[in-house]
Amino acid sequence: MSIVEAVNFVTYWQVLLINESNALFTGDGSVDFHGNPVLKQNTGNWKACPFILGNEGCERLAYYGISTNLVTYLTNKLHQGNVSAARNVTTWQGTCYLTPLIGAILADAYWGRYWTIAAFSTIYFIGMCTLTLSASVPALKPAECVGFMCPPASAAQYMVFFLGLYLIALGTGGIKPCVSSFGADQFDDTDPAERVKKGSFFNWFYFSINIGALISSSFLVWIQDNAGWGLGFGIPAVFMGLAIVSFFSGTKLYRFQKPGGSPITRMCQVLVASFHKRNLRVPGDSNLLYEVQDKSSAIEGSRKLEHSDELRCLDKAAVISDAELKSGDYSNPWRLCTVTQVEEFKILIRMFPIWATGIVFAAVYAQMSTLFVEQGTMLDKTIGSFRIPPASLSTFDVVSVIFWVPVYDRFIVPIAKKFTGKERGFTEIQRMGIGLFISVLCMSAAAVVEIKRLELARELDLVHKPEAVPLSILWQIPQYFLLGAAEVFTFIGQLEFFYDQSPDAMRSLCSALSLLTTALGNYLSSFILTIVTYLTTRNGQSGWIPDNLNEGHLDFFFWLLAGLSFLNLLVYTVCAKRYRPKKASQV
Repeated sequence: MSIVEAVNFVTYWQVLLINESNALFTGDGSVDFHGNPVLKQNTGNWKACPFILGNEGCERLAYYGISTNLVTYLTNKLHQGNVSAARNVTTWQGTCYLTPLIGAILADAYWGRYWTIAAFSTIYFIGMCTLTLSASVPALKPAECVGFMCPPASAAQYMVFFLGLYLIALGTGGIKPCVSSFGADQFDDTDPAERVKKGSFFNWFYFSINIGALISSSFLVWIQDNAGWGLGFGIPAVFMGLAIVSFFSGTKLYRFQKPGGSPITRMCQVLVASFHKRNLRVPGDSNLLYEVQDKSSAIEGSRKLEHSDELRCLDKAAVISDAELKSGDYSNPWRLCTVTQVEEFKILIRMFPIWATGIVFAAVYAQMSTLFVEQGTMLDKTIGSFRIPPASLSTFDVVSVIFWVPVYDRFIVPIAKKFTGKERGFTEIQRMGIGLFISVLCMSAAAVVEIKRLELARELDLVHKPEAVPLSILWQIPQYFLLGAAEVFTFIGQLEFFYDQSPDAMRSLCSALSLLTTALGNYLSSFILTIVTYLTTRNGQSGWIPDNLNEGHLDFFFWLLAGLSFLNLLVYTVCAKRYRPKKASQV
């Protein structure tokens, strides 16, 4: 055998061994519980997901088991007024959507998603038990009302109750941004077959959330109202315990991503380094920018990112100065950043417009628990001898989600795939756009129902009487059903988008930012409502949304939101066309 033949023979076997290794091990840098490379066959994929989906379903059942009927407990058992109770509930819910920023930073920077979920789940469970005790032990709750005399809760009773409530808010902050990302971590980004399955995972993840919500809004609410609050809070506490057990049970099957250090620190380093080198010129050849020569990135748990031509002012952070070139010292990240670190920051900036359009959709979604319910109170709520509580129609939103998730996953995706050629049927961008369009239809449907309701009020001379009109509340079902369909496209699309497009070492943070749109959407809804009320009640007018809706024009408000949603869709379309997806190297 000649020397050339021998070299070719060795090269052939090296390539064969590399290909075999790639087939056996994951290519996205994931490791097992002990930090070793993981075998695809034994870990992750759908075999690990039932434990994560079980955890999410039980945790959401526990959360909604508290939040759904919380205002009733505050008014009936702690004897708070309507305004105080509503303020306490909205403040707590807002906190639940802000605390994910804490959990996300801890997960991405220090603990990793697994240990963040484990630690905050424990805090969550302690909060649930504290809340259950406050509703069960007589000394921890005020006495029952005697006639119209309702003794207020003492400072100690309030302290125990709100301690439990805000421990839950802190606990959910560590779980919300991490569970969906941790579930998606079980699928290898570099394997096309597993990448398709990851899209399906997000659908079933959202499905499990709504199963928990359905049980809470029906069975648990009935238990709390009829069997007592101790049991009504105790059952969610038990399910939170089951969520923890389900999560830990899959430990041997999980794939783990290593934390990459503080993402906020890395972003600050890019800003400082680019400012420090603001007078340097960015070379035309991006290969001259600084990047480590190793196969993997300098950021733990992250693949290298390819250079993009956008936001070139930030590229100055990766320009090697003459002083650095002479000294050979490239170790100060506050003066010199890698291309991957700069691209991380660029990705967040590119994602921002897409993220911002989600706030308007969240404002539309907020109407389900506010103005949709108020509209329902002025409709005929009886079917035969049965009376339908207006708030219970939100169940149709949950049913809609439970219906659309399998339909989308099993039917729409295969059909769309034939036309688009995309492995998931639609891209995340397209999916969110479809959801935004459906949200316009949702608000239009609500406006049409209100127009018909007001017509009947005028015909029956009920305009100045705060009485329900003889129009069945079931006419609200289409708007709830459309809202559920919009959720399946937009919210699940957001889960996919903020996982797939975020930098590898910032996935928990980006998931937390997507959750933040829900909180900001509620604030936007309140702001719009305040402005509309101010403008339409001047000069003694009753306004669009008076206490007696028969005198108002709630339909105008719904049309306003439909119009804003349509404008939001147009802005989204422009942003989506300009968006450039990230390009990561295949490790």
